[in-house]
Parts: sequence; structure tokens; C-alpha cells
Amino acid sequence: MLAPAALIAPVAVVAHVASPLAVVAHAVAPLASVSSTVSDWVAEHGDALITAALILLAAVVLNFIVRRAIRSAVDRLVKASEARRERAEGDDDAGGLPEDAVRRRHEEEVRRERTEQRTRTVGSLLRYVATIAIYTVAILMALAQLGVSVGPLLASAGIVGVALGFGAQSLVKDFISGTFMLLEDQFGVGDVVDLGEASGTVERVTLRVTTVRGVDGTVWYVPNGQIVRVGNKSQRWGRIVLDIEVAYDTDIDRASEVIKRVADEFWKERMPGATVIEEPELWGVENVGPNAVVLRLAVKTRPGEQWAAGRALRARLKAAFDEAGIAAPLPLQTTWAPGGAAAGAADAGGSPETGAPT
Repeated sequence: MLAPAALIAPVAVVAHVASPLAVVAHAVAPLASVSSTVSDWVAEHGDALITAALILLAAVVLNFIVRRAIRSAVDRLVKASEARRERAEGDDDAGGLPEDAVRRRHEEEVRRERTEQRTRTVGSLLRYVATIAIYTVAILMALAQLGVSVGPLLASAGIVGVALGFGAQSLVKDFISGTFMLLEDQFGVGDVVDLGEASGTVERVTLRVTTVRGVDGTVWYVPNGQIVRVGNKSQRWGRIVLDIEVAYDTDIDRASEVIKRVADEFWKERMPGATVIEEPELWGVENVGPNAVVLRLAVKTRPGEQWAAGRALRARLKAAFDEAGIAAPLPLQTTWAPGGAAAGAADAGGSPETGAPT
């Protein structure tokens, strides 16, 4: 007979091996239950799954079609706007000379770059909105087909949207303002603008911020939501207004003749970078002061060239005035003499009021 200890040892080994198997079986049992539940759910909702898959597939196809349609529509709108602008600028530039061809080509290249930027920005915004809307509706429809109640989801999304609206309202305002500025073509890259505290040349425009470089080199980053008004100084054409002072006793007709002659010569010359596109207008006497008469000259130029034209005209007018003998106004000074000086003048035989000899 075997000893009891010899019988106990094999039983202990079997128990040691069976213990991990029991643990594995215990762990697999819930997975098998879940797998069975999923299989039953799939078998029960097989038609709904196919419908949901078809809805998502239709959403993908519809998104592709809508994005292509938006891209085509935006391209047509921008091209029509550019065609109207080119016709208007063609009327302004009527009578141009052949030497303007190079500069016009450069302006056309800048305009094309600006058009491309607007098309890309506006098109990407509309495509993004369309994609979000299509996929959101498709996902909700698919969940409804699968038996998921979308009412609580919509309520939760509304609450989250309100919270985000309050928390990021300045950001939303920036994007909305940027969208309308691009759609209305208020300004673009290369334009000289006045945005209030910031003014200069526009270097970059996005839906959220506009980058402007001032004349002193300062770069301004202006959120679009903070732009209350825009002054564009380089759209279609520019104008320089010169207030020219002459001495009070100057012959106004003669001075006007000199000013008009110099301005007309400058207009016909069509200086590159300071091109005058219309006959200069001499508006006449703008102001009469105690020691000067102000004559106003208005000159219409290509967009962004009014400042260079103004500097060149001032230099030519100064040279023409020197040649014609038209004097610049001299400031008048009144000296009040103290009472003692007036008394001394009276003792010397002069007038006590003026000090002049009587």
C-alpha cells in the first residue's frame, strides 16, 4: 500500500495546474458573454447597420460634390468681380502710353495673387463649414437608424455650443469679421490702409488677424473683430491734395497759371511710380490768411502712387516759383515795446504810441 503522503503529492500537482485554468476561464467568461451579446445585436440590427453605412457613404459622396461646387462658384464670383474692376480701371487708364505696359503687367500679377488668396481663403472656409454640416447630419441619421436617441445628444451639443460661444466670443467675432472683410474685398495684401491706431501696408490677411506694417517698419497684428472701420488708400486710384501757399501780395492769376502749367506737364510726362491718370484740377483759393494765400491743387494718380507724385510736384513747383519770381509767404512779427522805451521815444521827438519820429 502507498503511504498517504505519496497519494497527497499528485493531488497537489493537479490542483496547482487547475488553478490558473480556472482563472483564465473566469476571465474569458465575460468576454464570451459580450461577444454573444454583440453577435445578437448585430444579427438583430443588421439592416440598420447597412442603412447607417449607406448614409455615411452618401455623406462622403455628397461632401465631395458640394466641395467641388463651392470651389467652382467661388472661382466664378471672384473672376466676375475682377473683370468689373479691370473694366473700371481701364476707363481710368484710357490714353495710356506704351511705357506703362511693364507696370500694368506688374499690377496684374499683384491682382492675380490677391484674387488667388481671396479664393483660397473664402473657398476653404465654405468647404470647411459644408463638411462639418454634412458629416454632423449624417452621423446623427446613422445613430438614429441604430436606435440611439439623438435628442439628448442634440441638447448636450447645444449646451456645449452656448458655453463655447460665451467663452470664445471674441474669437468667433474675429472669424466672422474676417469672413465679411474677405467677401466684400475691403482690402488685400499690398493695400495701404488706415485701421485706426494701426496704419500701413497690409502684409497678410487671415480669417482671424490682419498684419499691417507701418511706415516706420512696425508690424501690427490686428484682430479682425477689433477693426471698427477701414480706410483703404490704394483701391482703384489715389489722390494727392496740395495746399500751396504764396505771399499775400502775389498775383493770384499768375500763380495759378504757373501751378496749372507745372501740374499739366507732370501729368503728360507719366513718371513711373508717380503716374497721374487724369488732368490735374486747380480748385482755386482755399484760404486767405494774414500773411499768405493758399491755393489748392488736386491730382488723381494710380493707386498707392499719390505720395510719390506729391513729393515730385512740390519740388517742381518750388523750382517754377523761383523761376517766375513768386515769393513764399514770410511770417509777420509784432514787437511790443515796454513803456519805458515808448517814453524815451517821446523824449527823442517821436510818437509815444509807435516810437516813430513825428
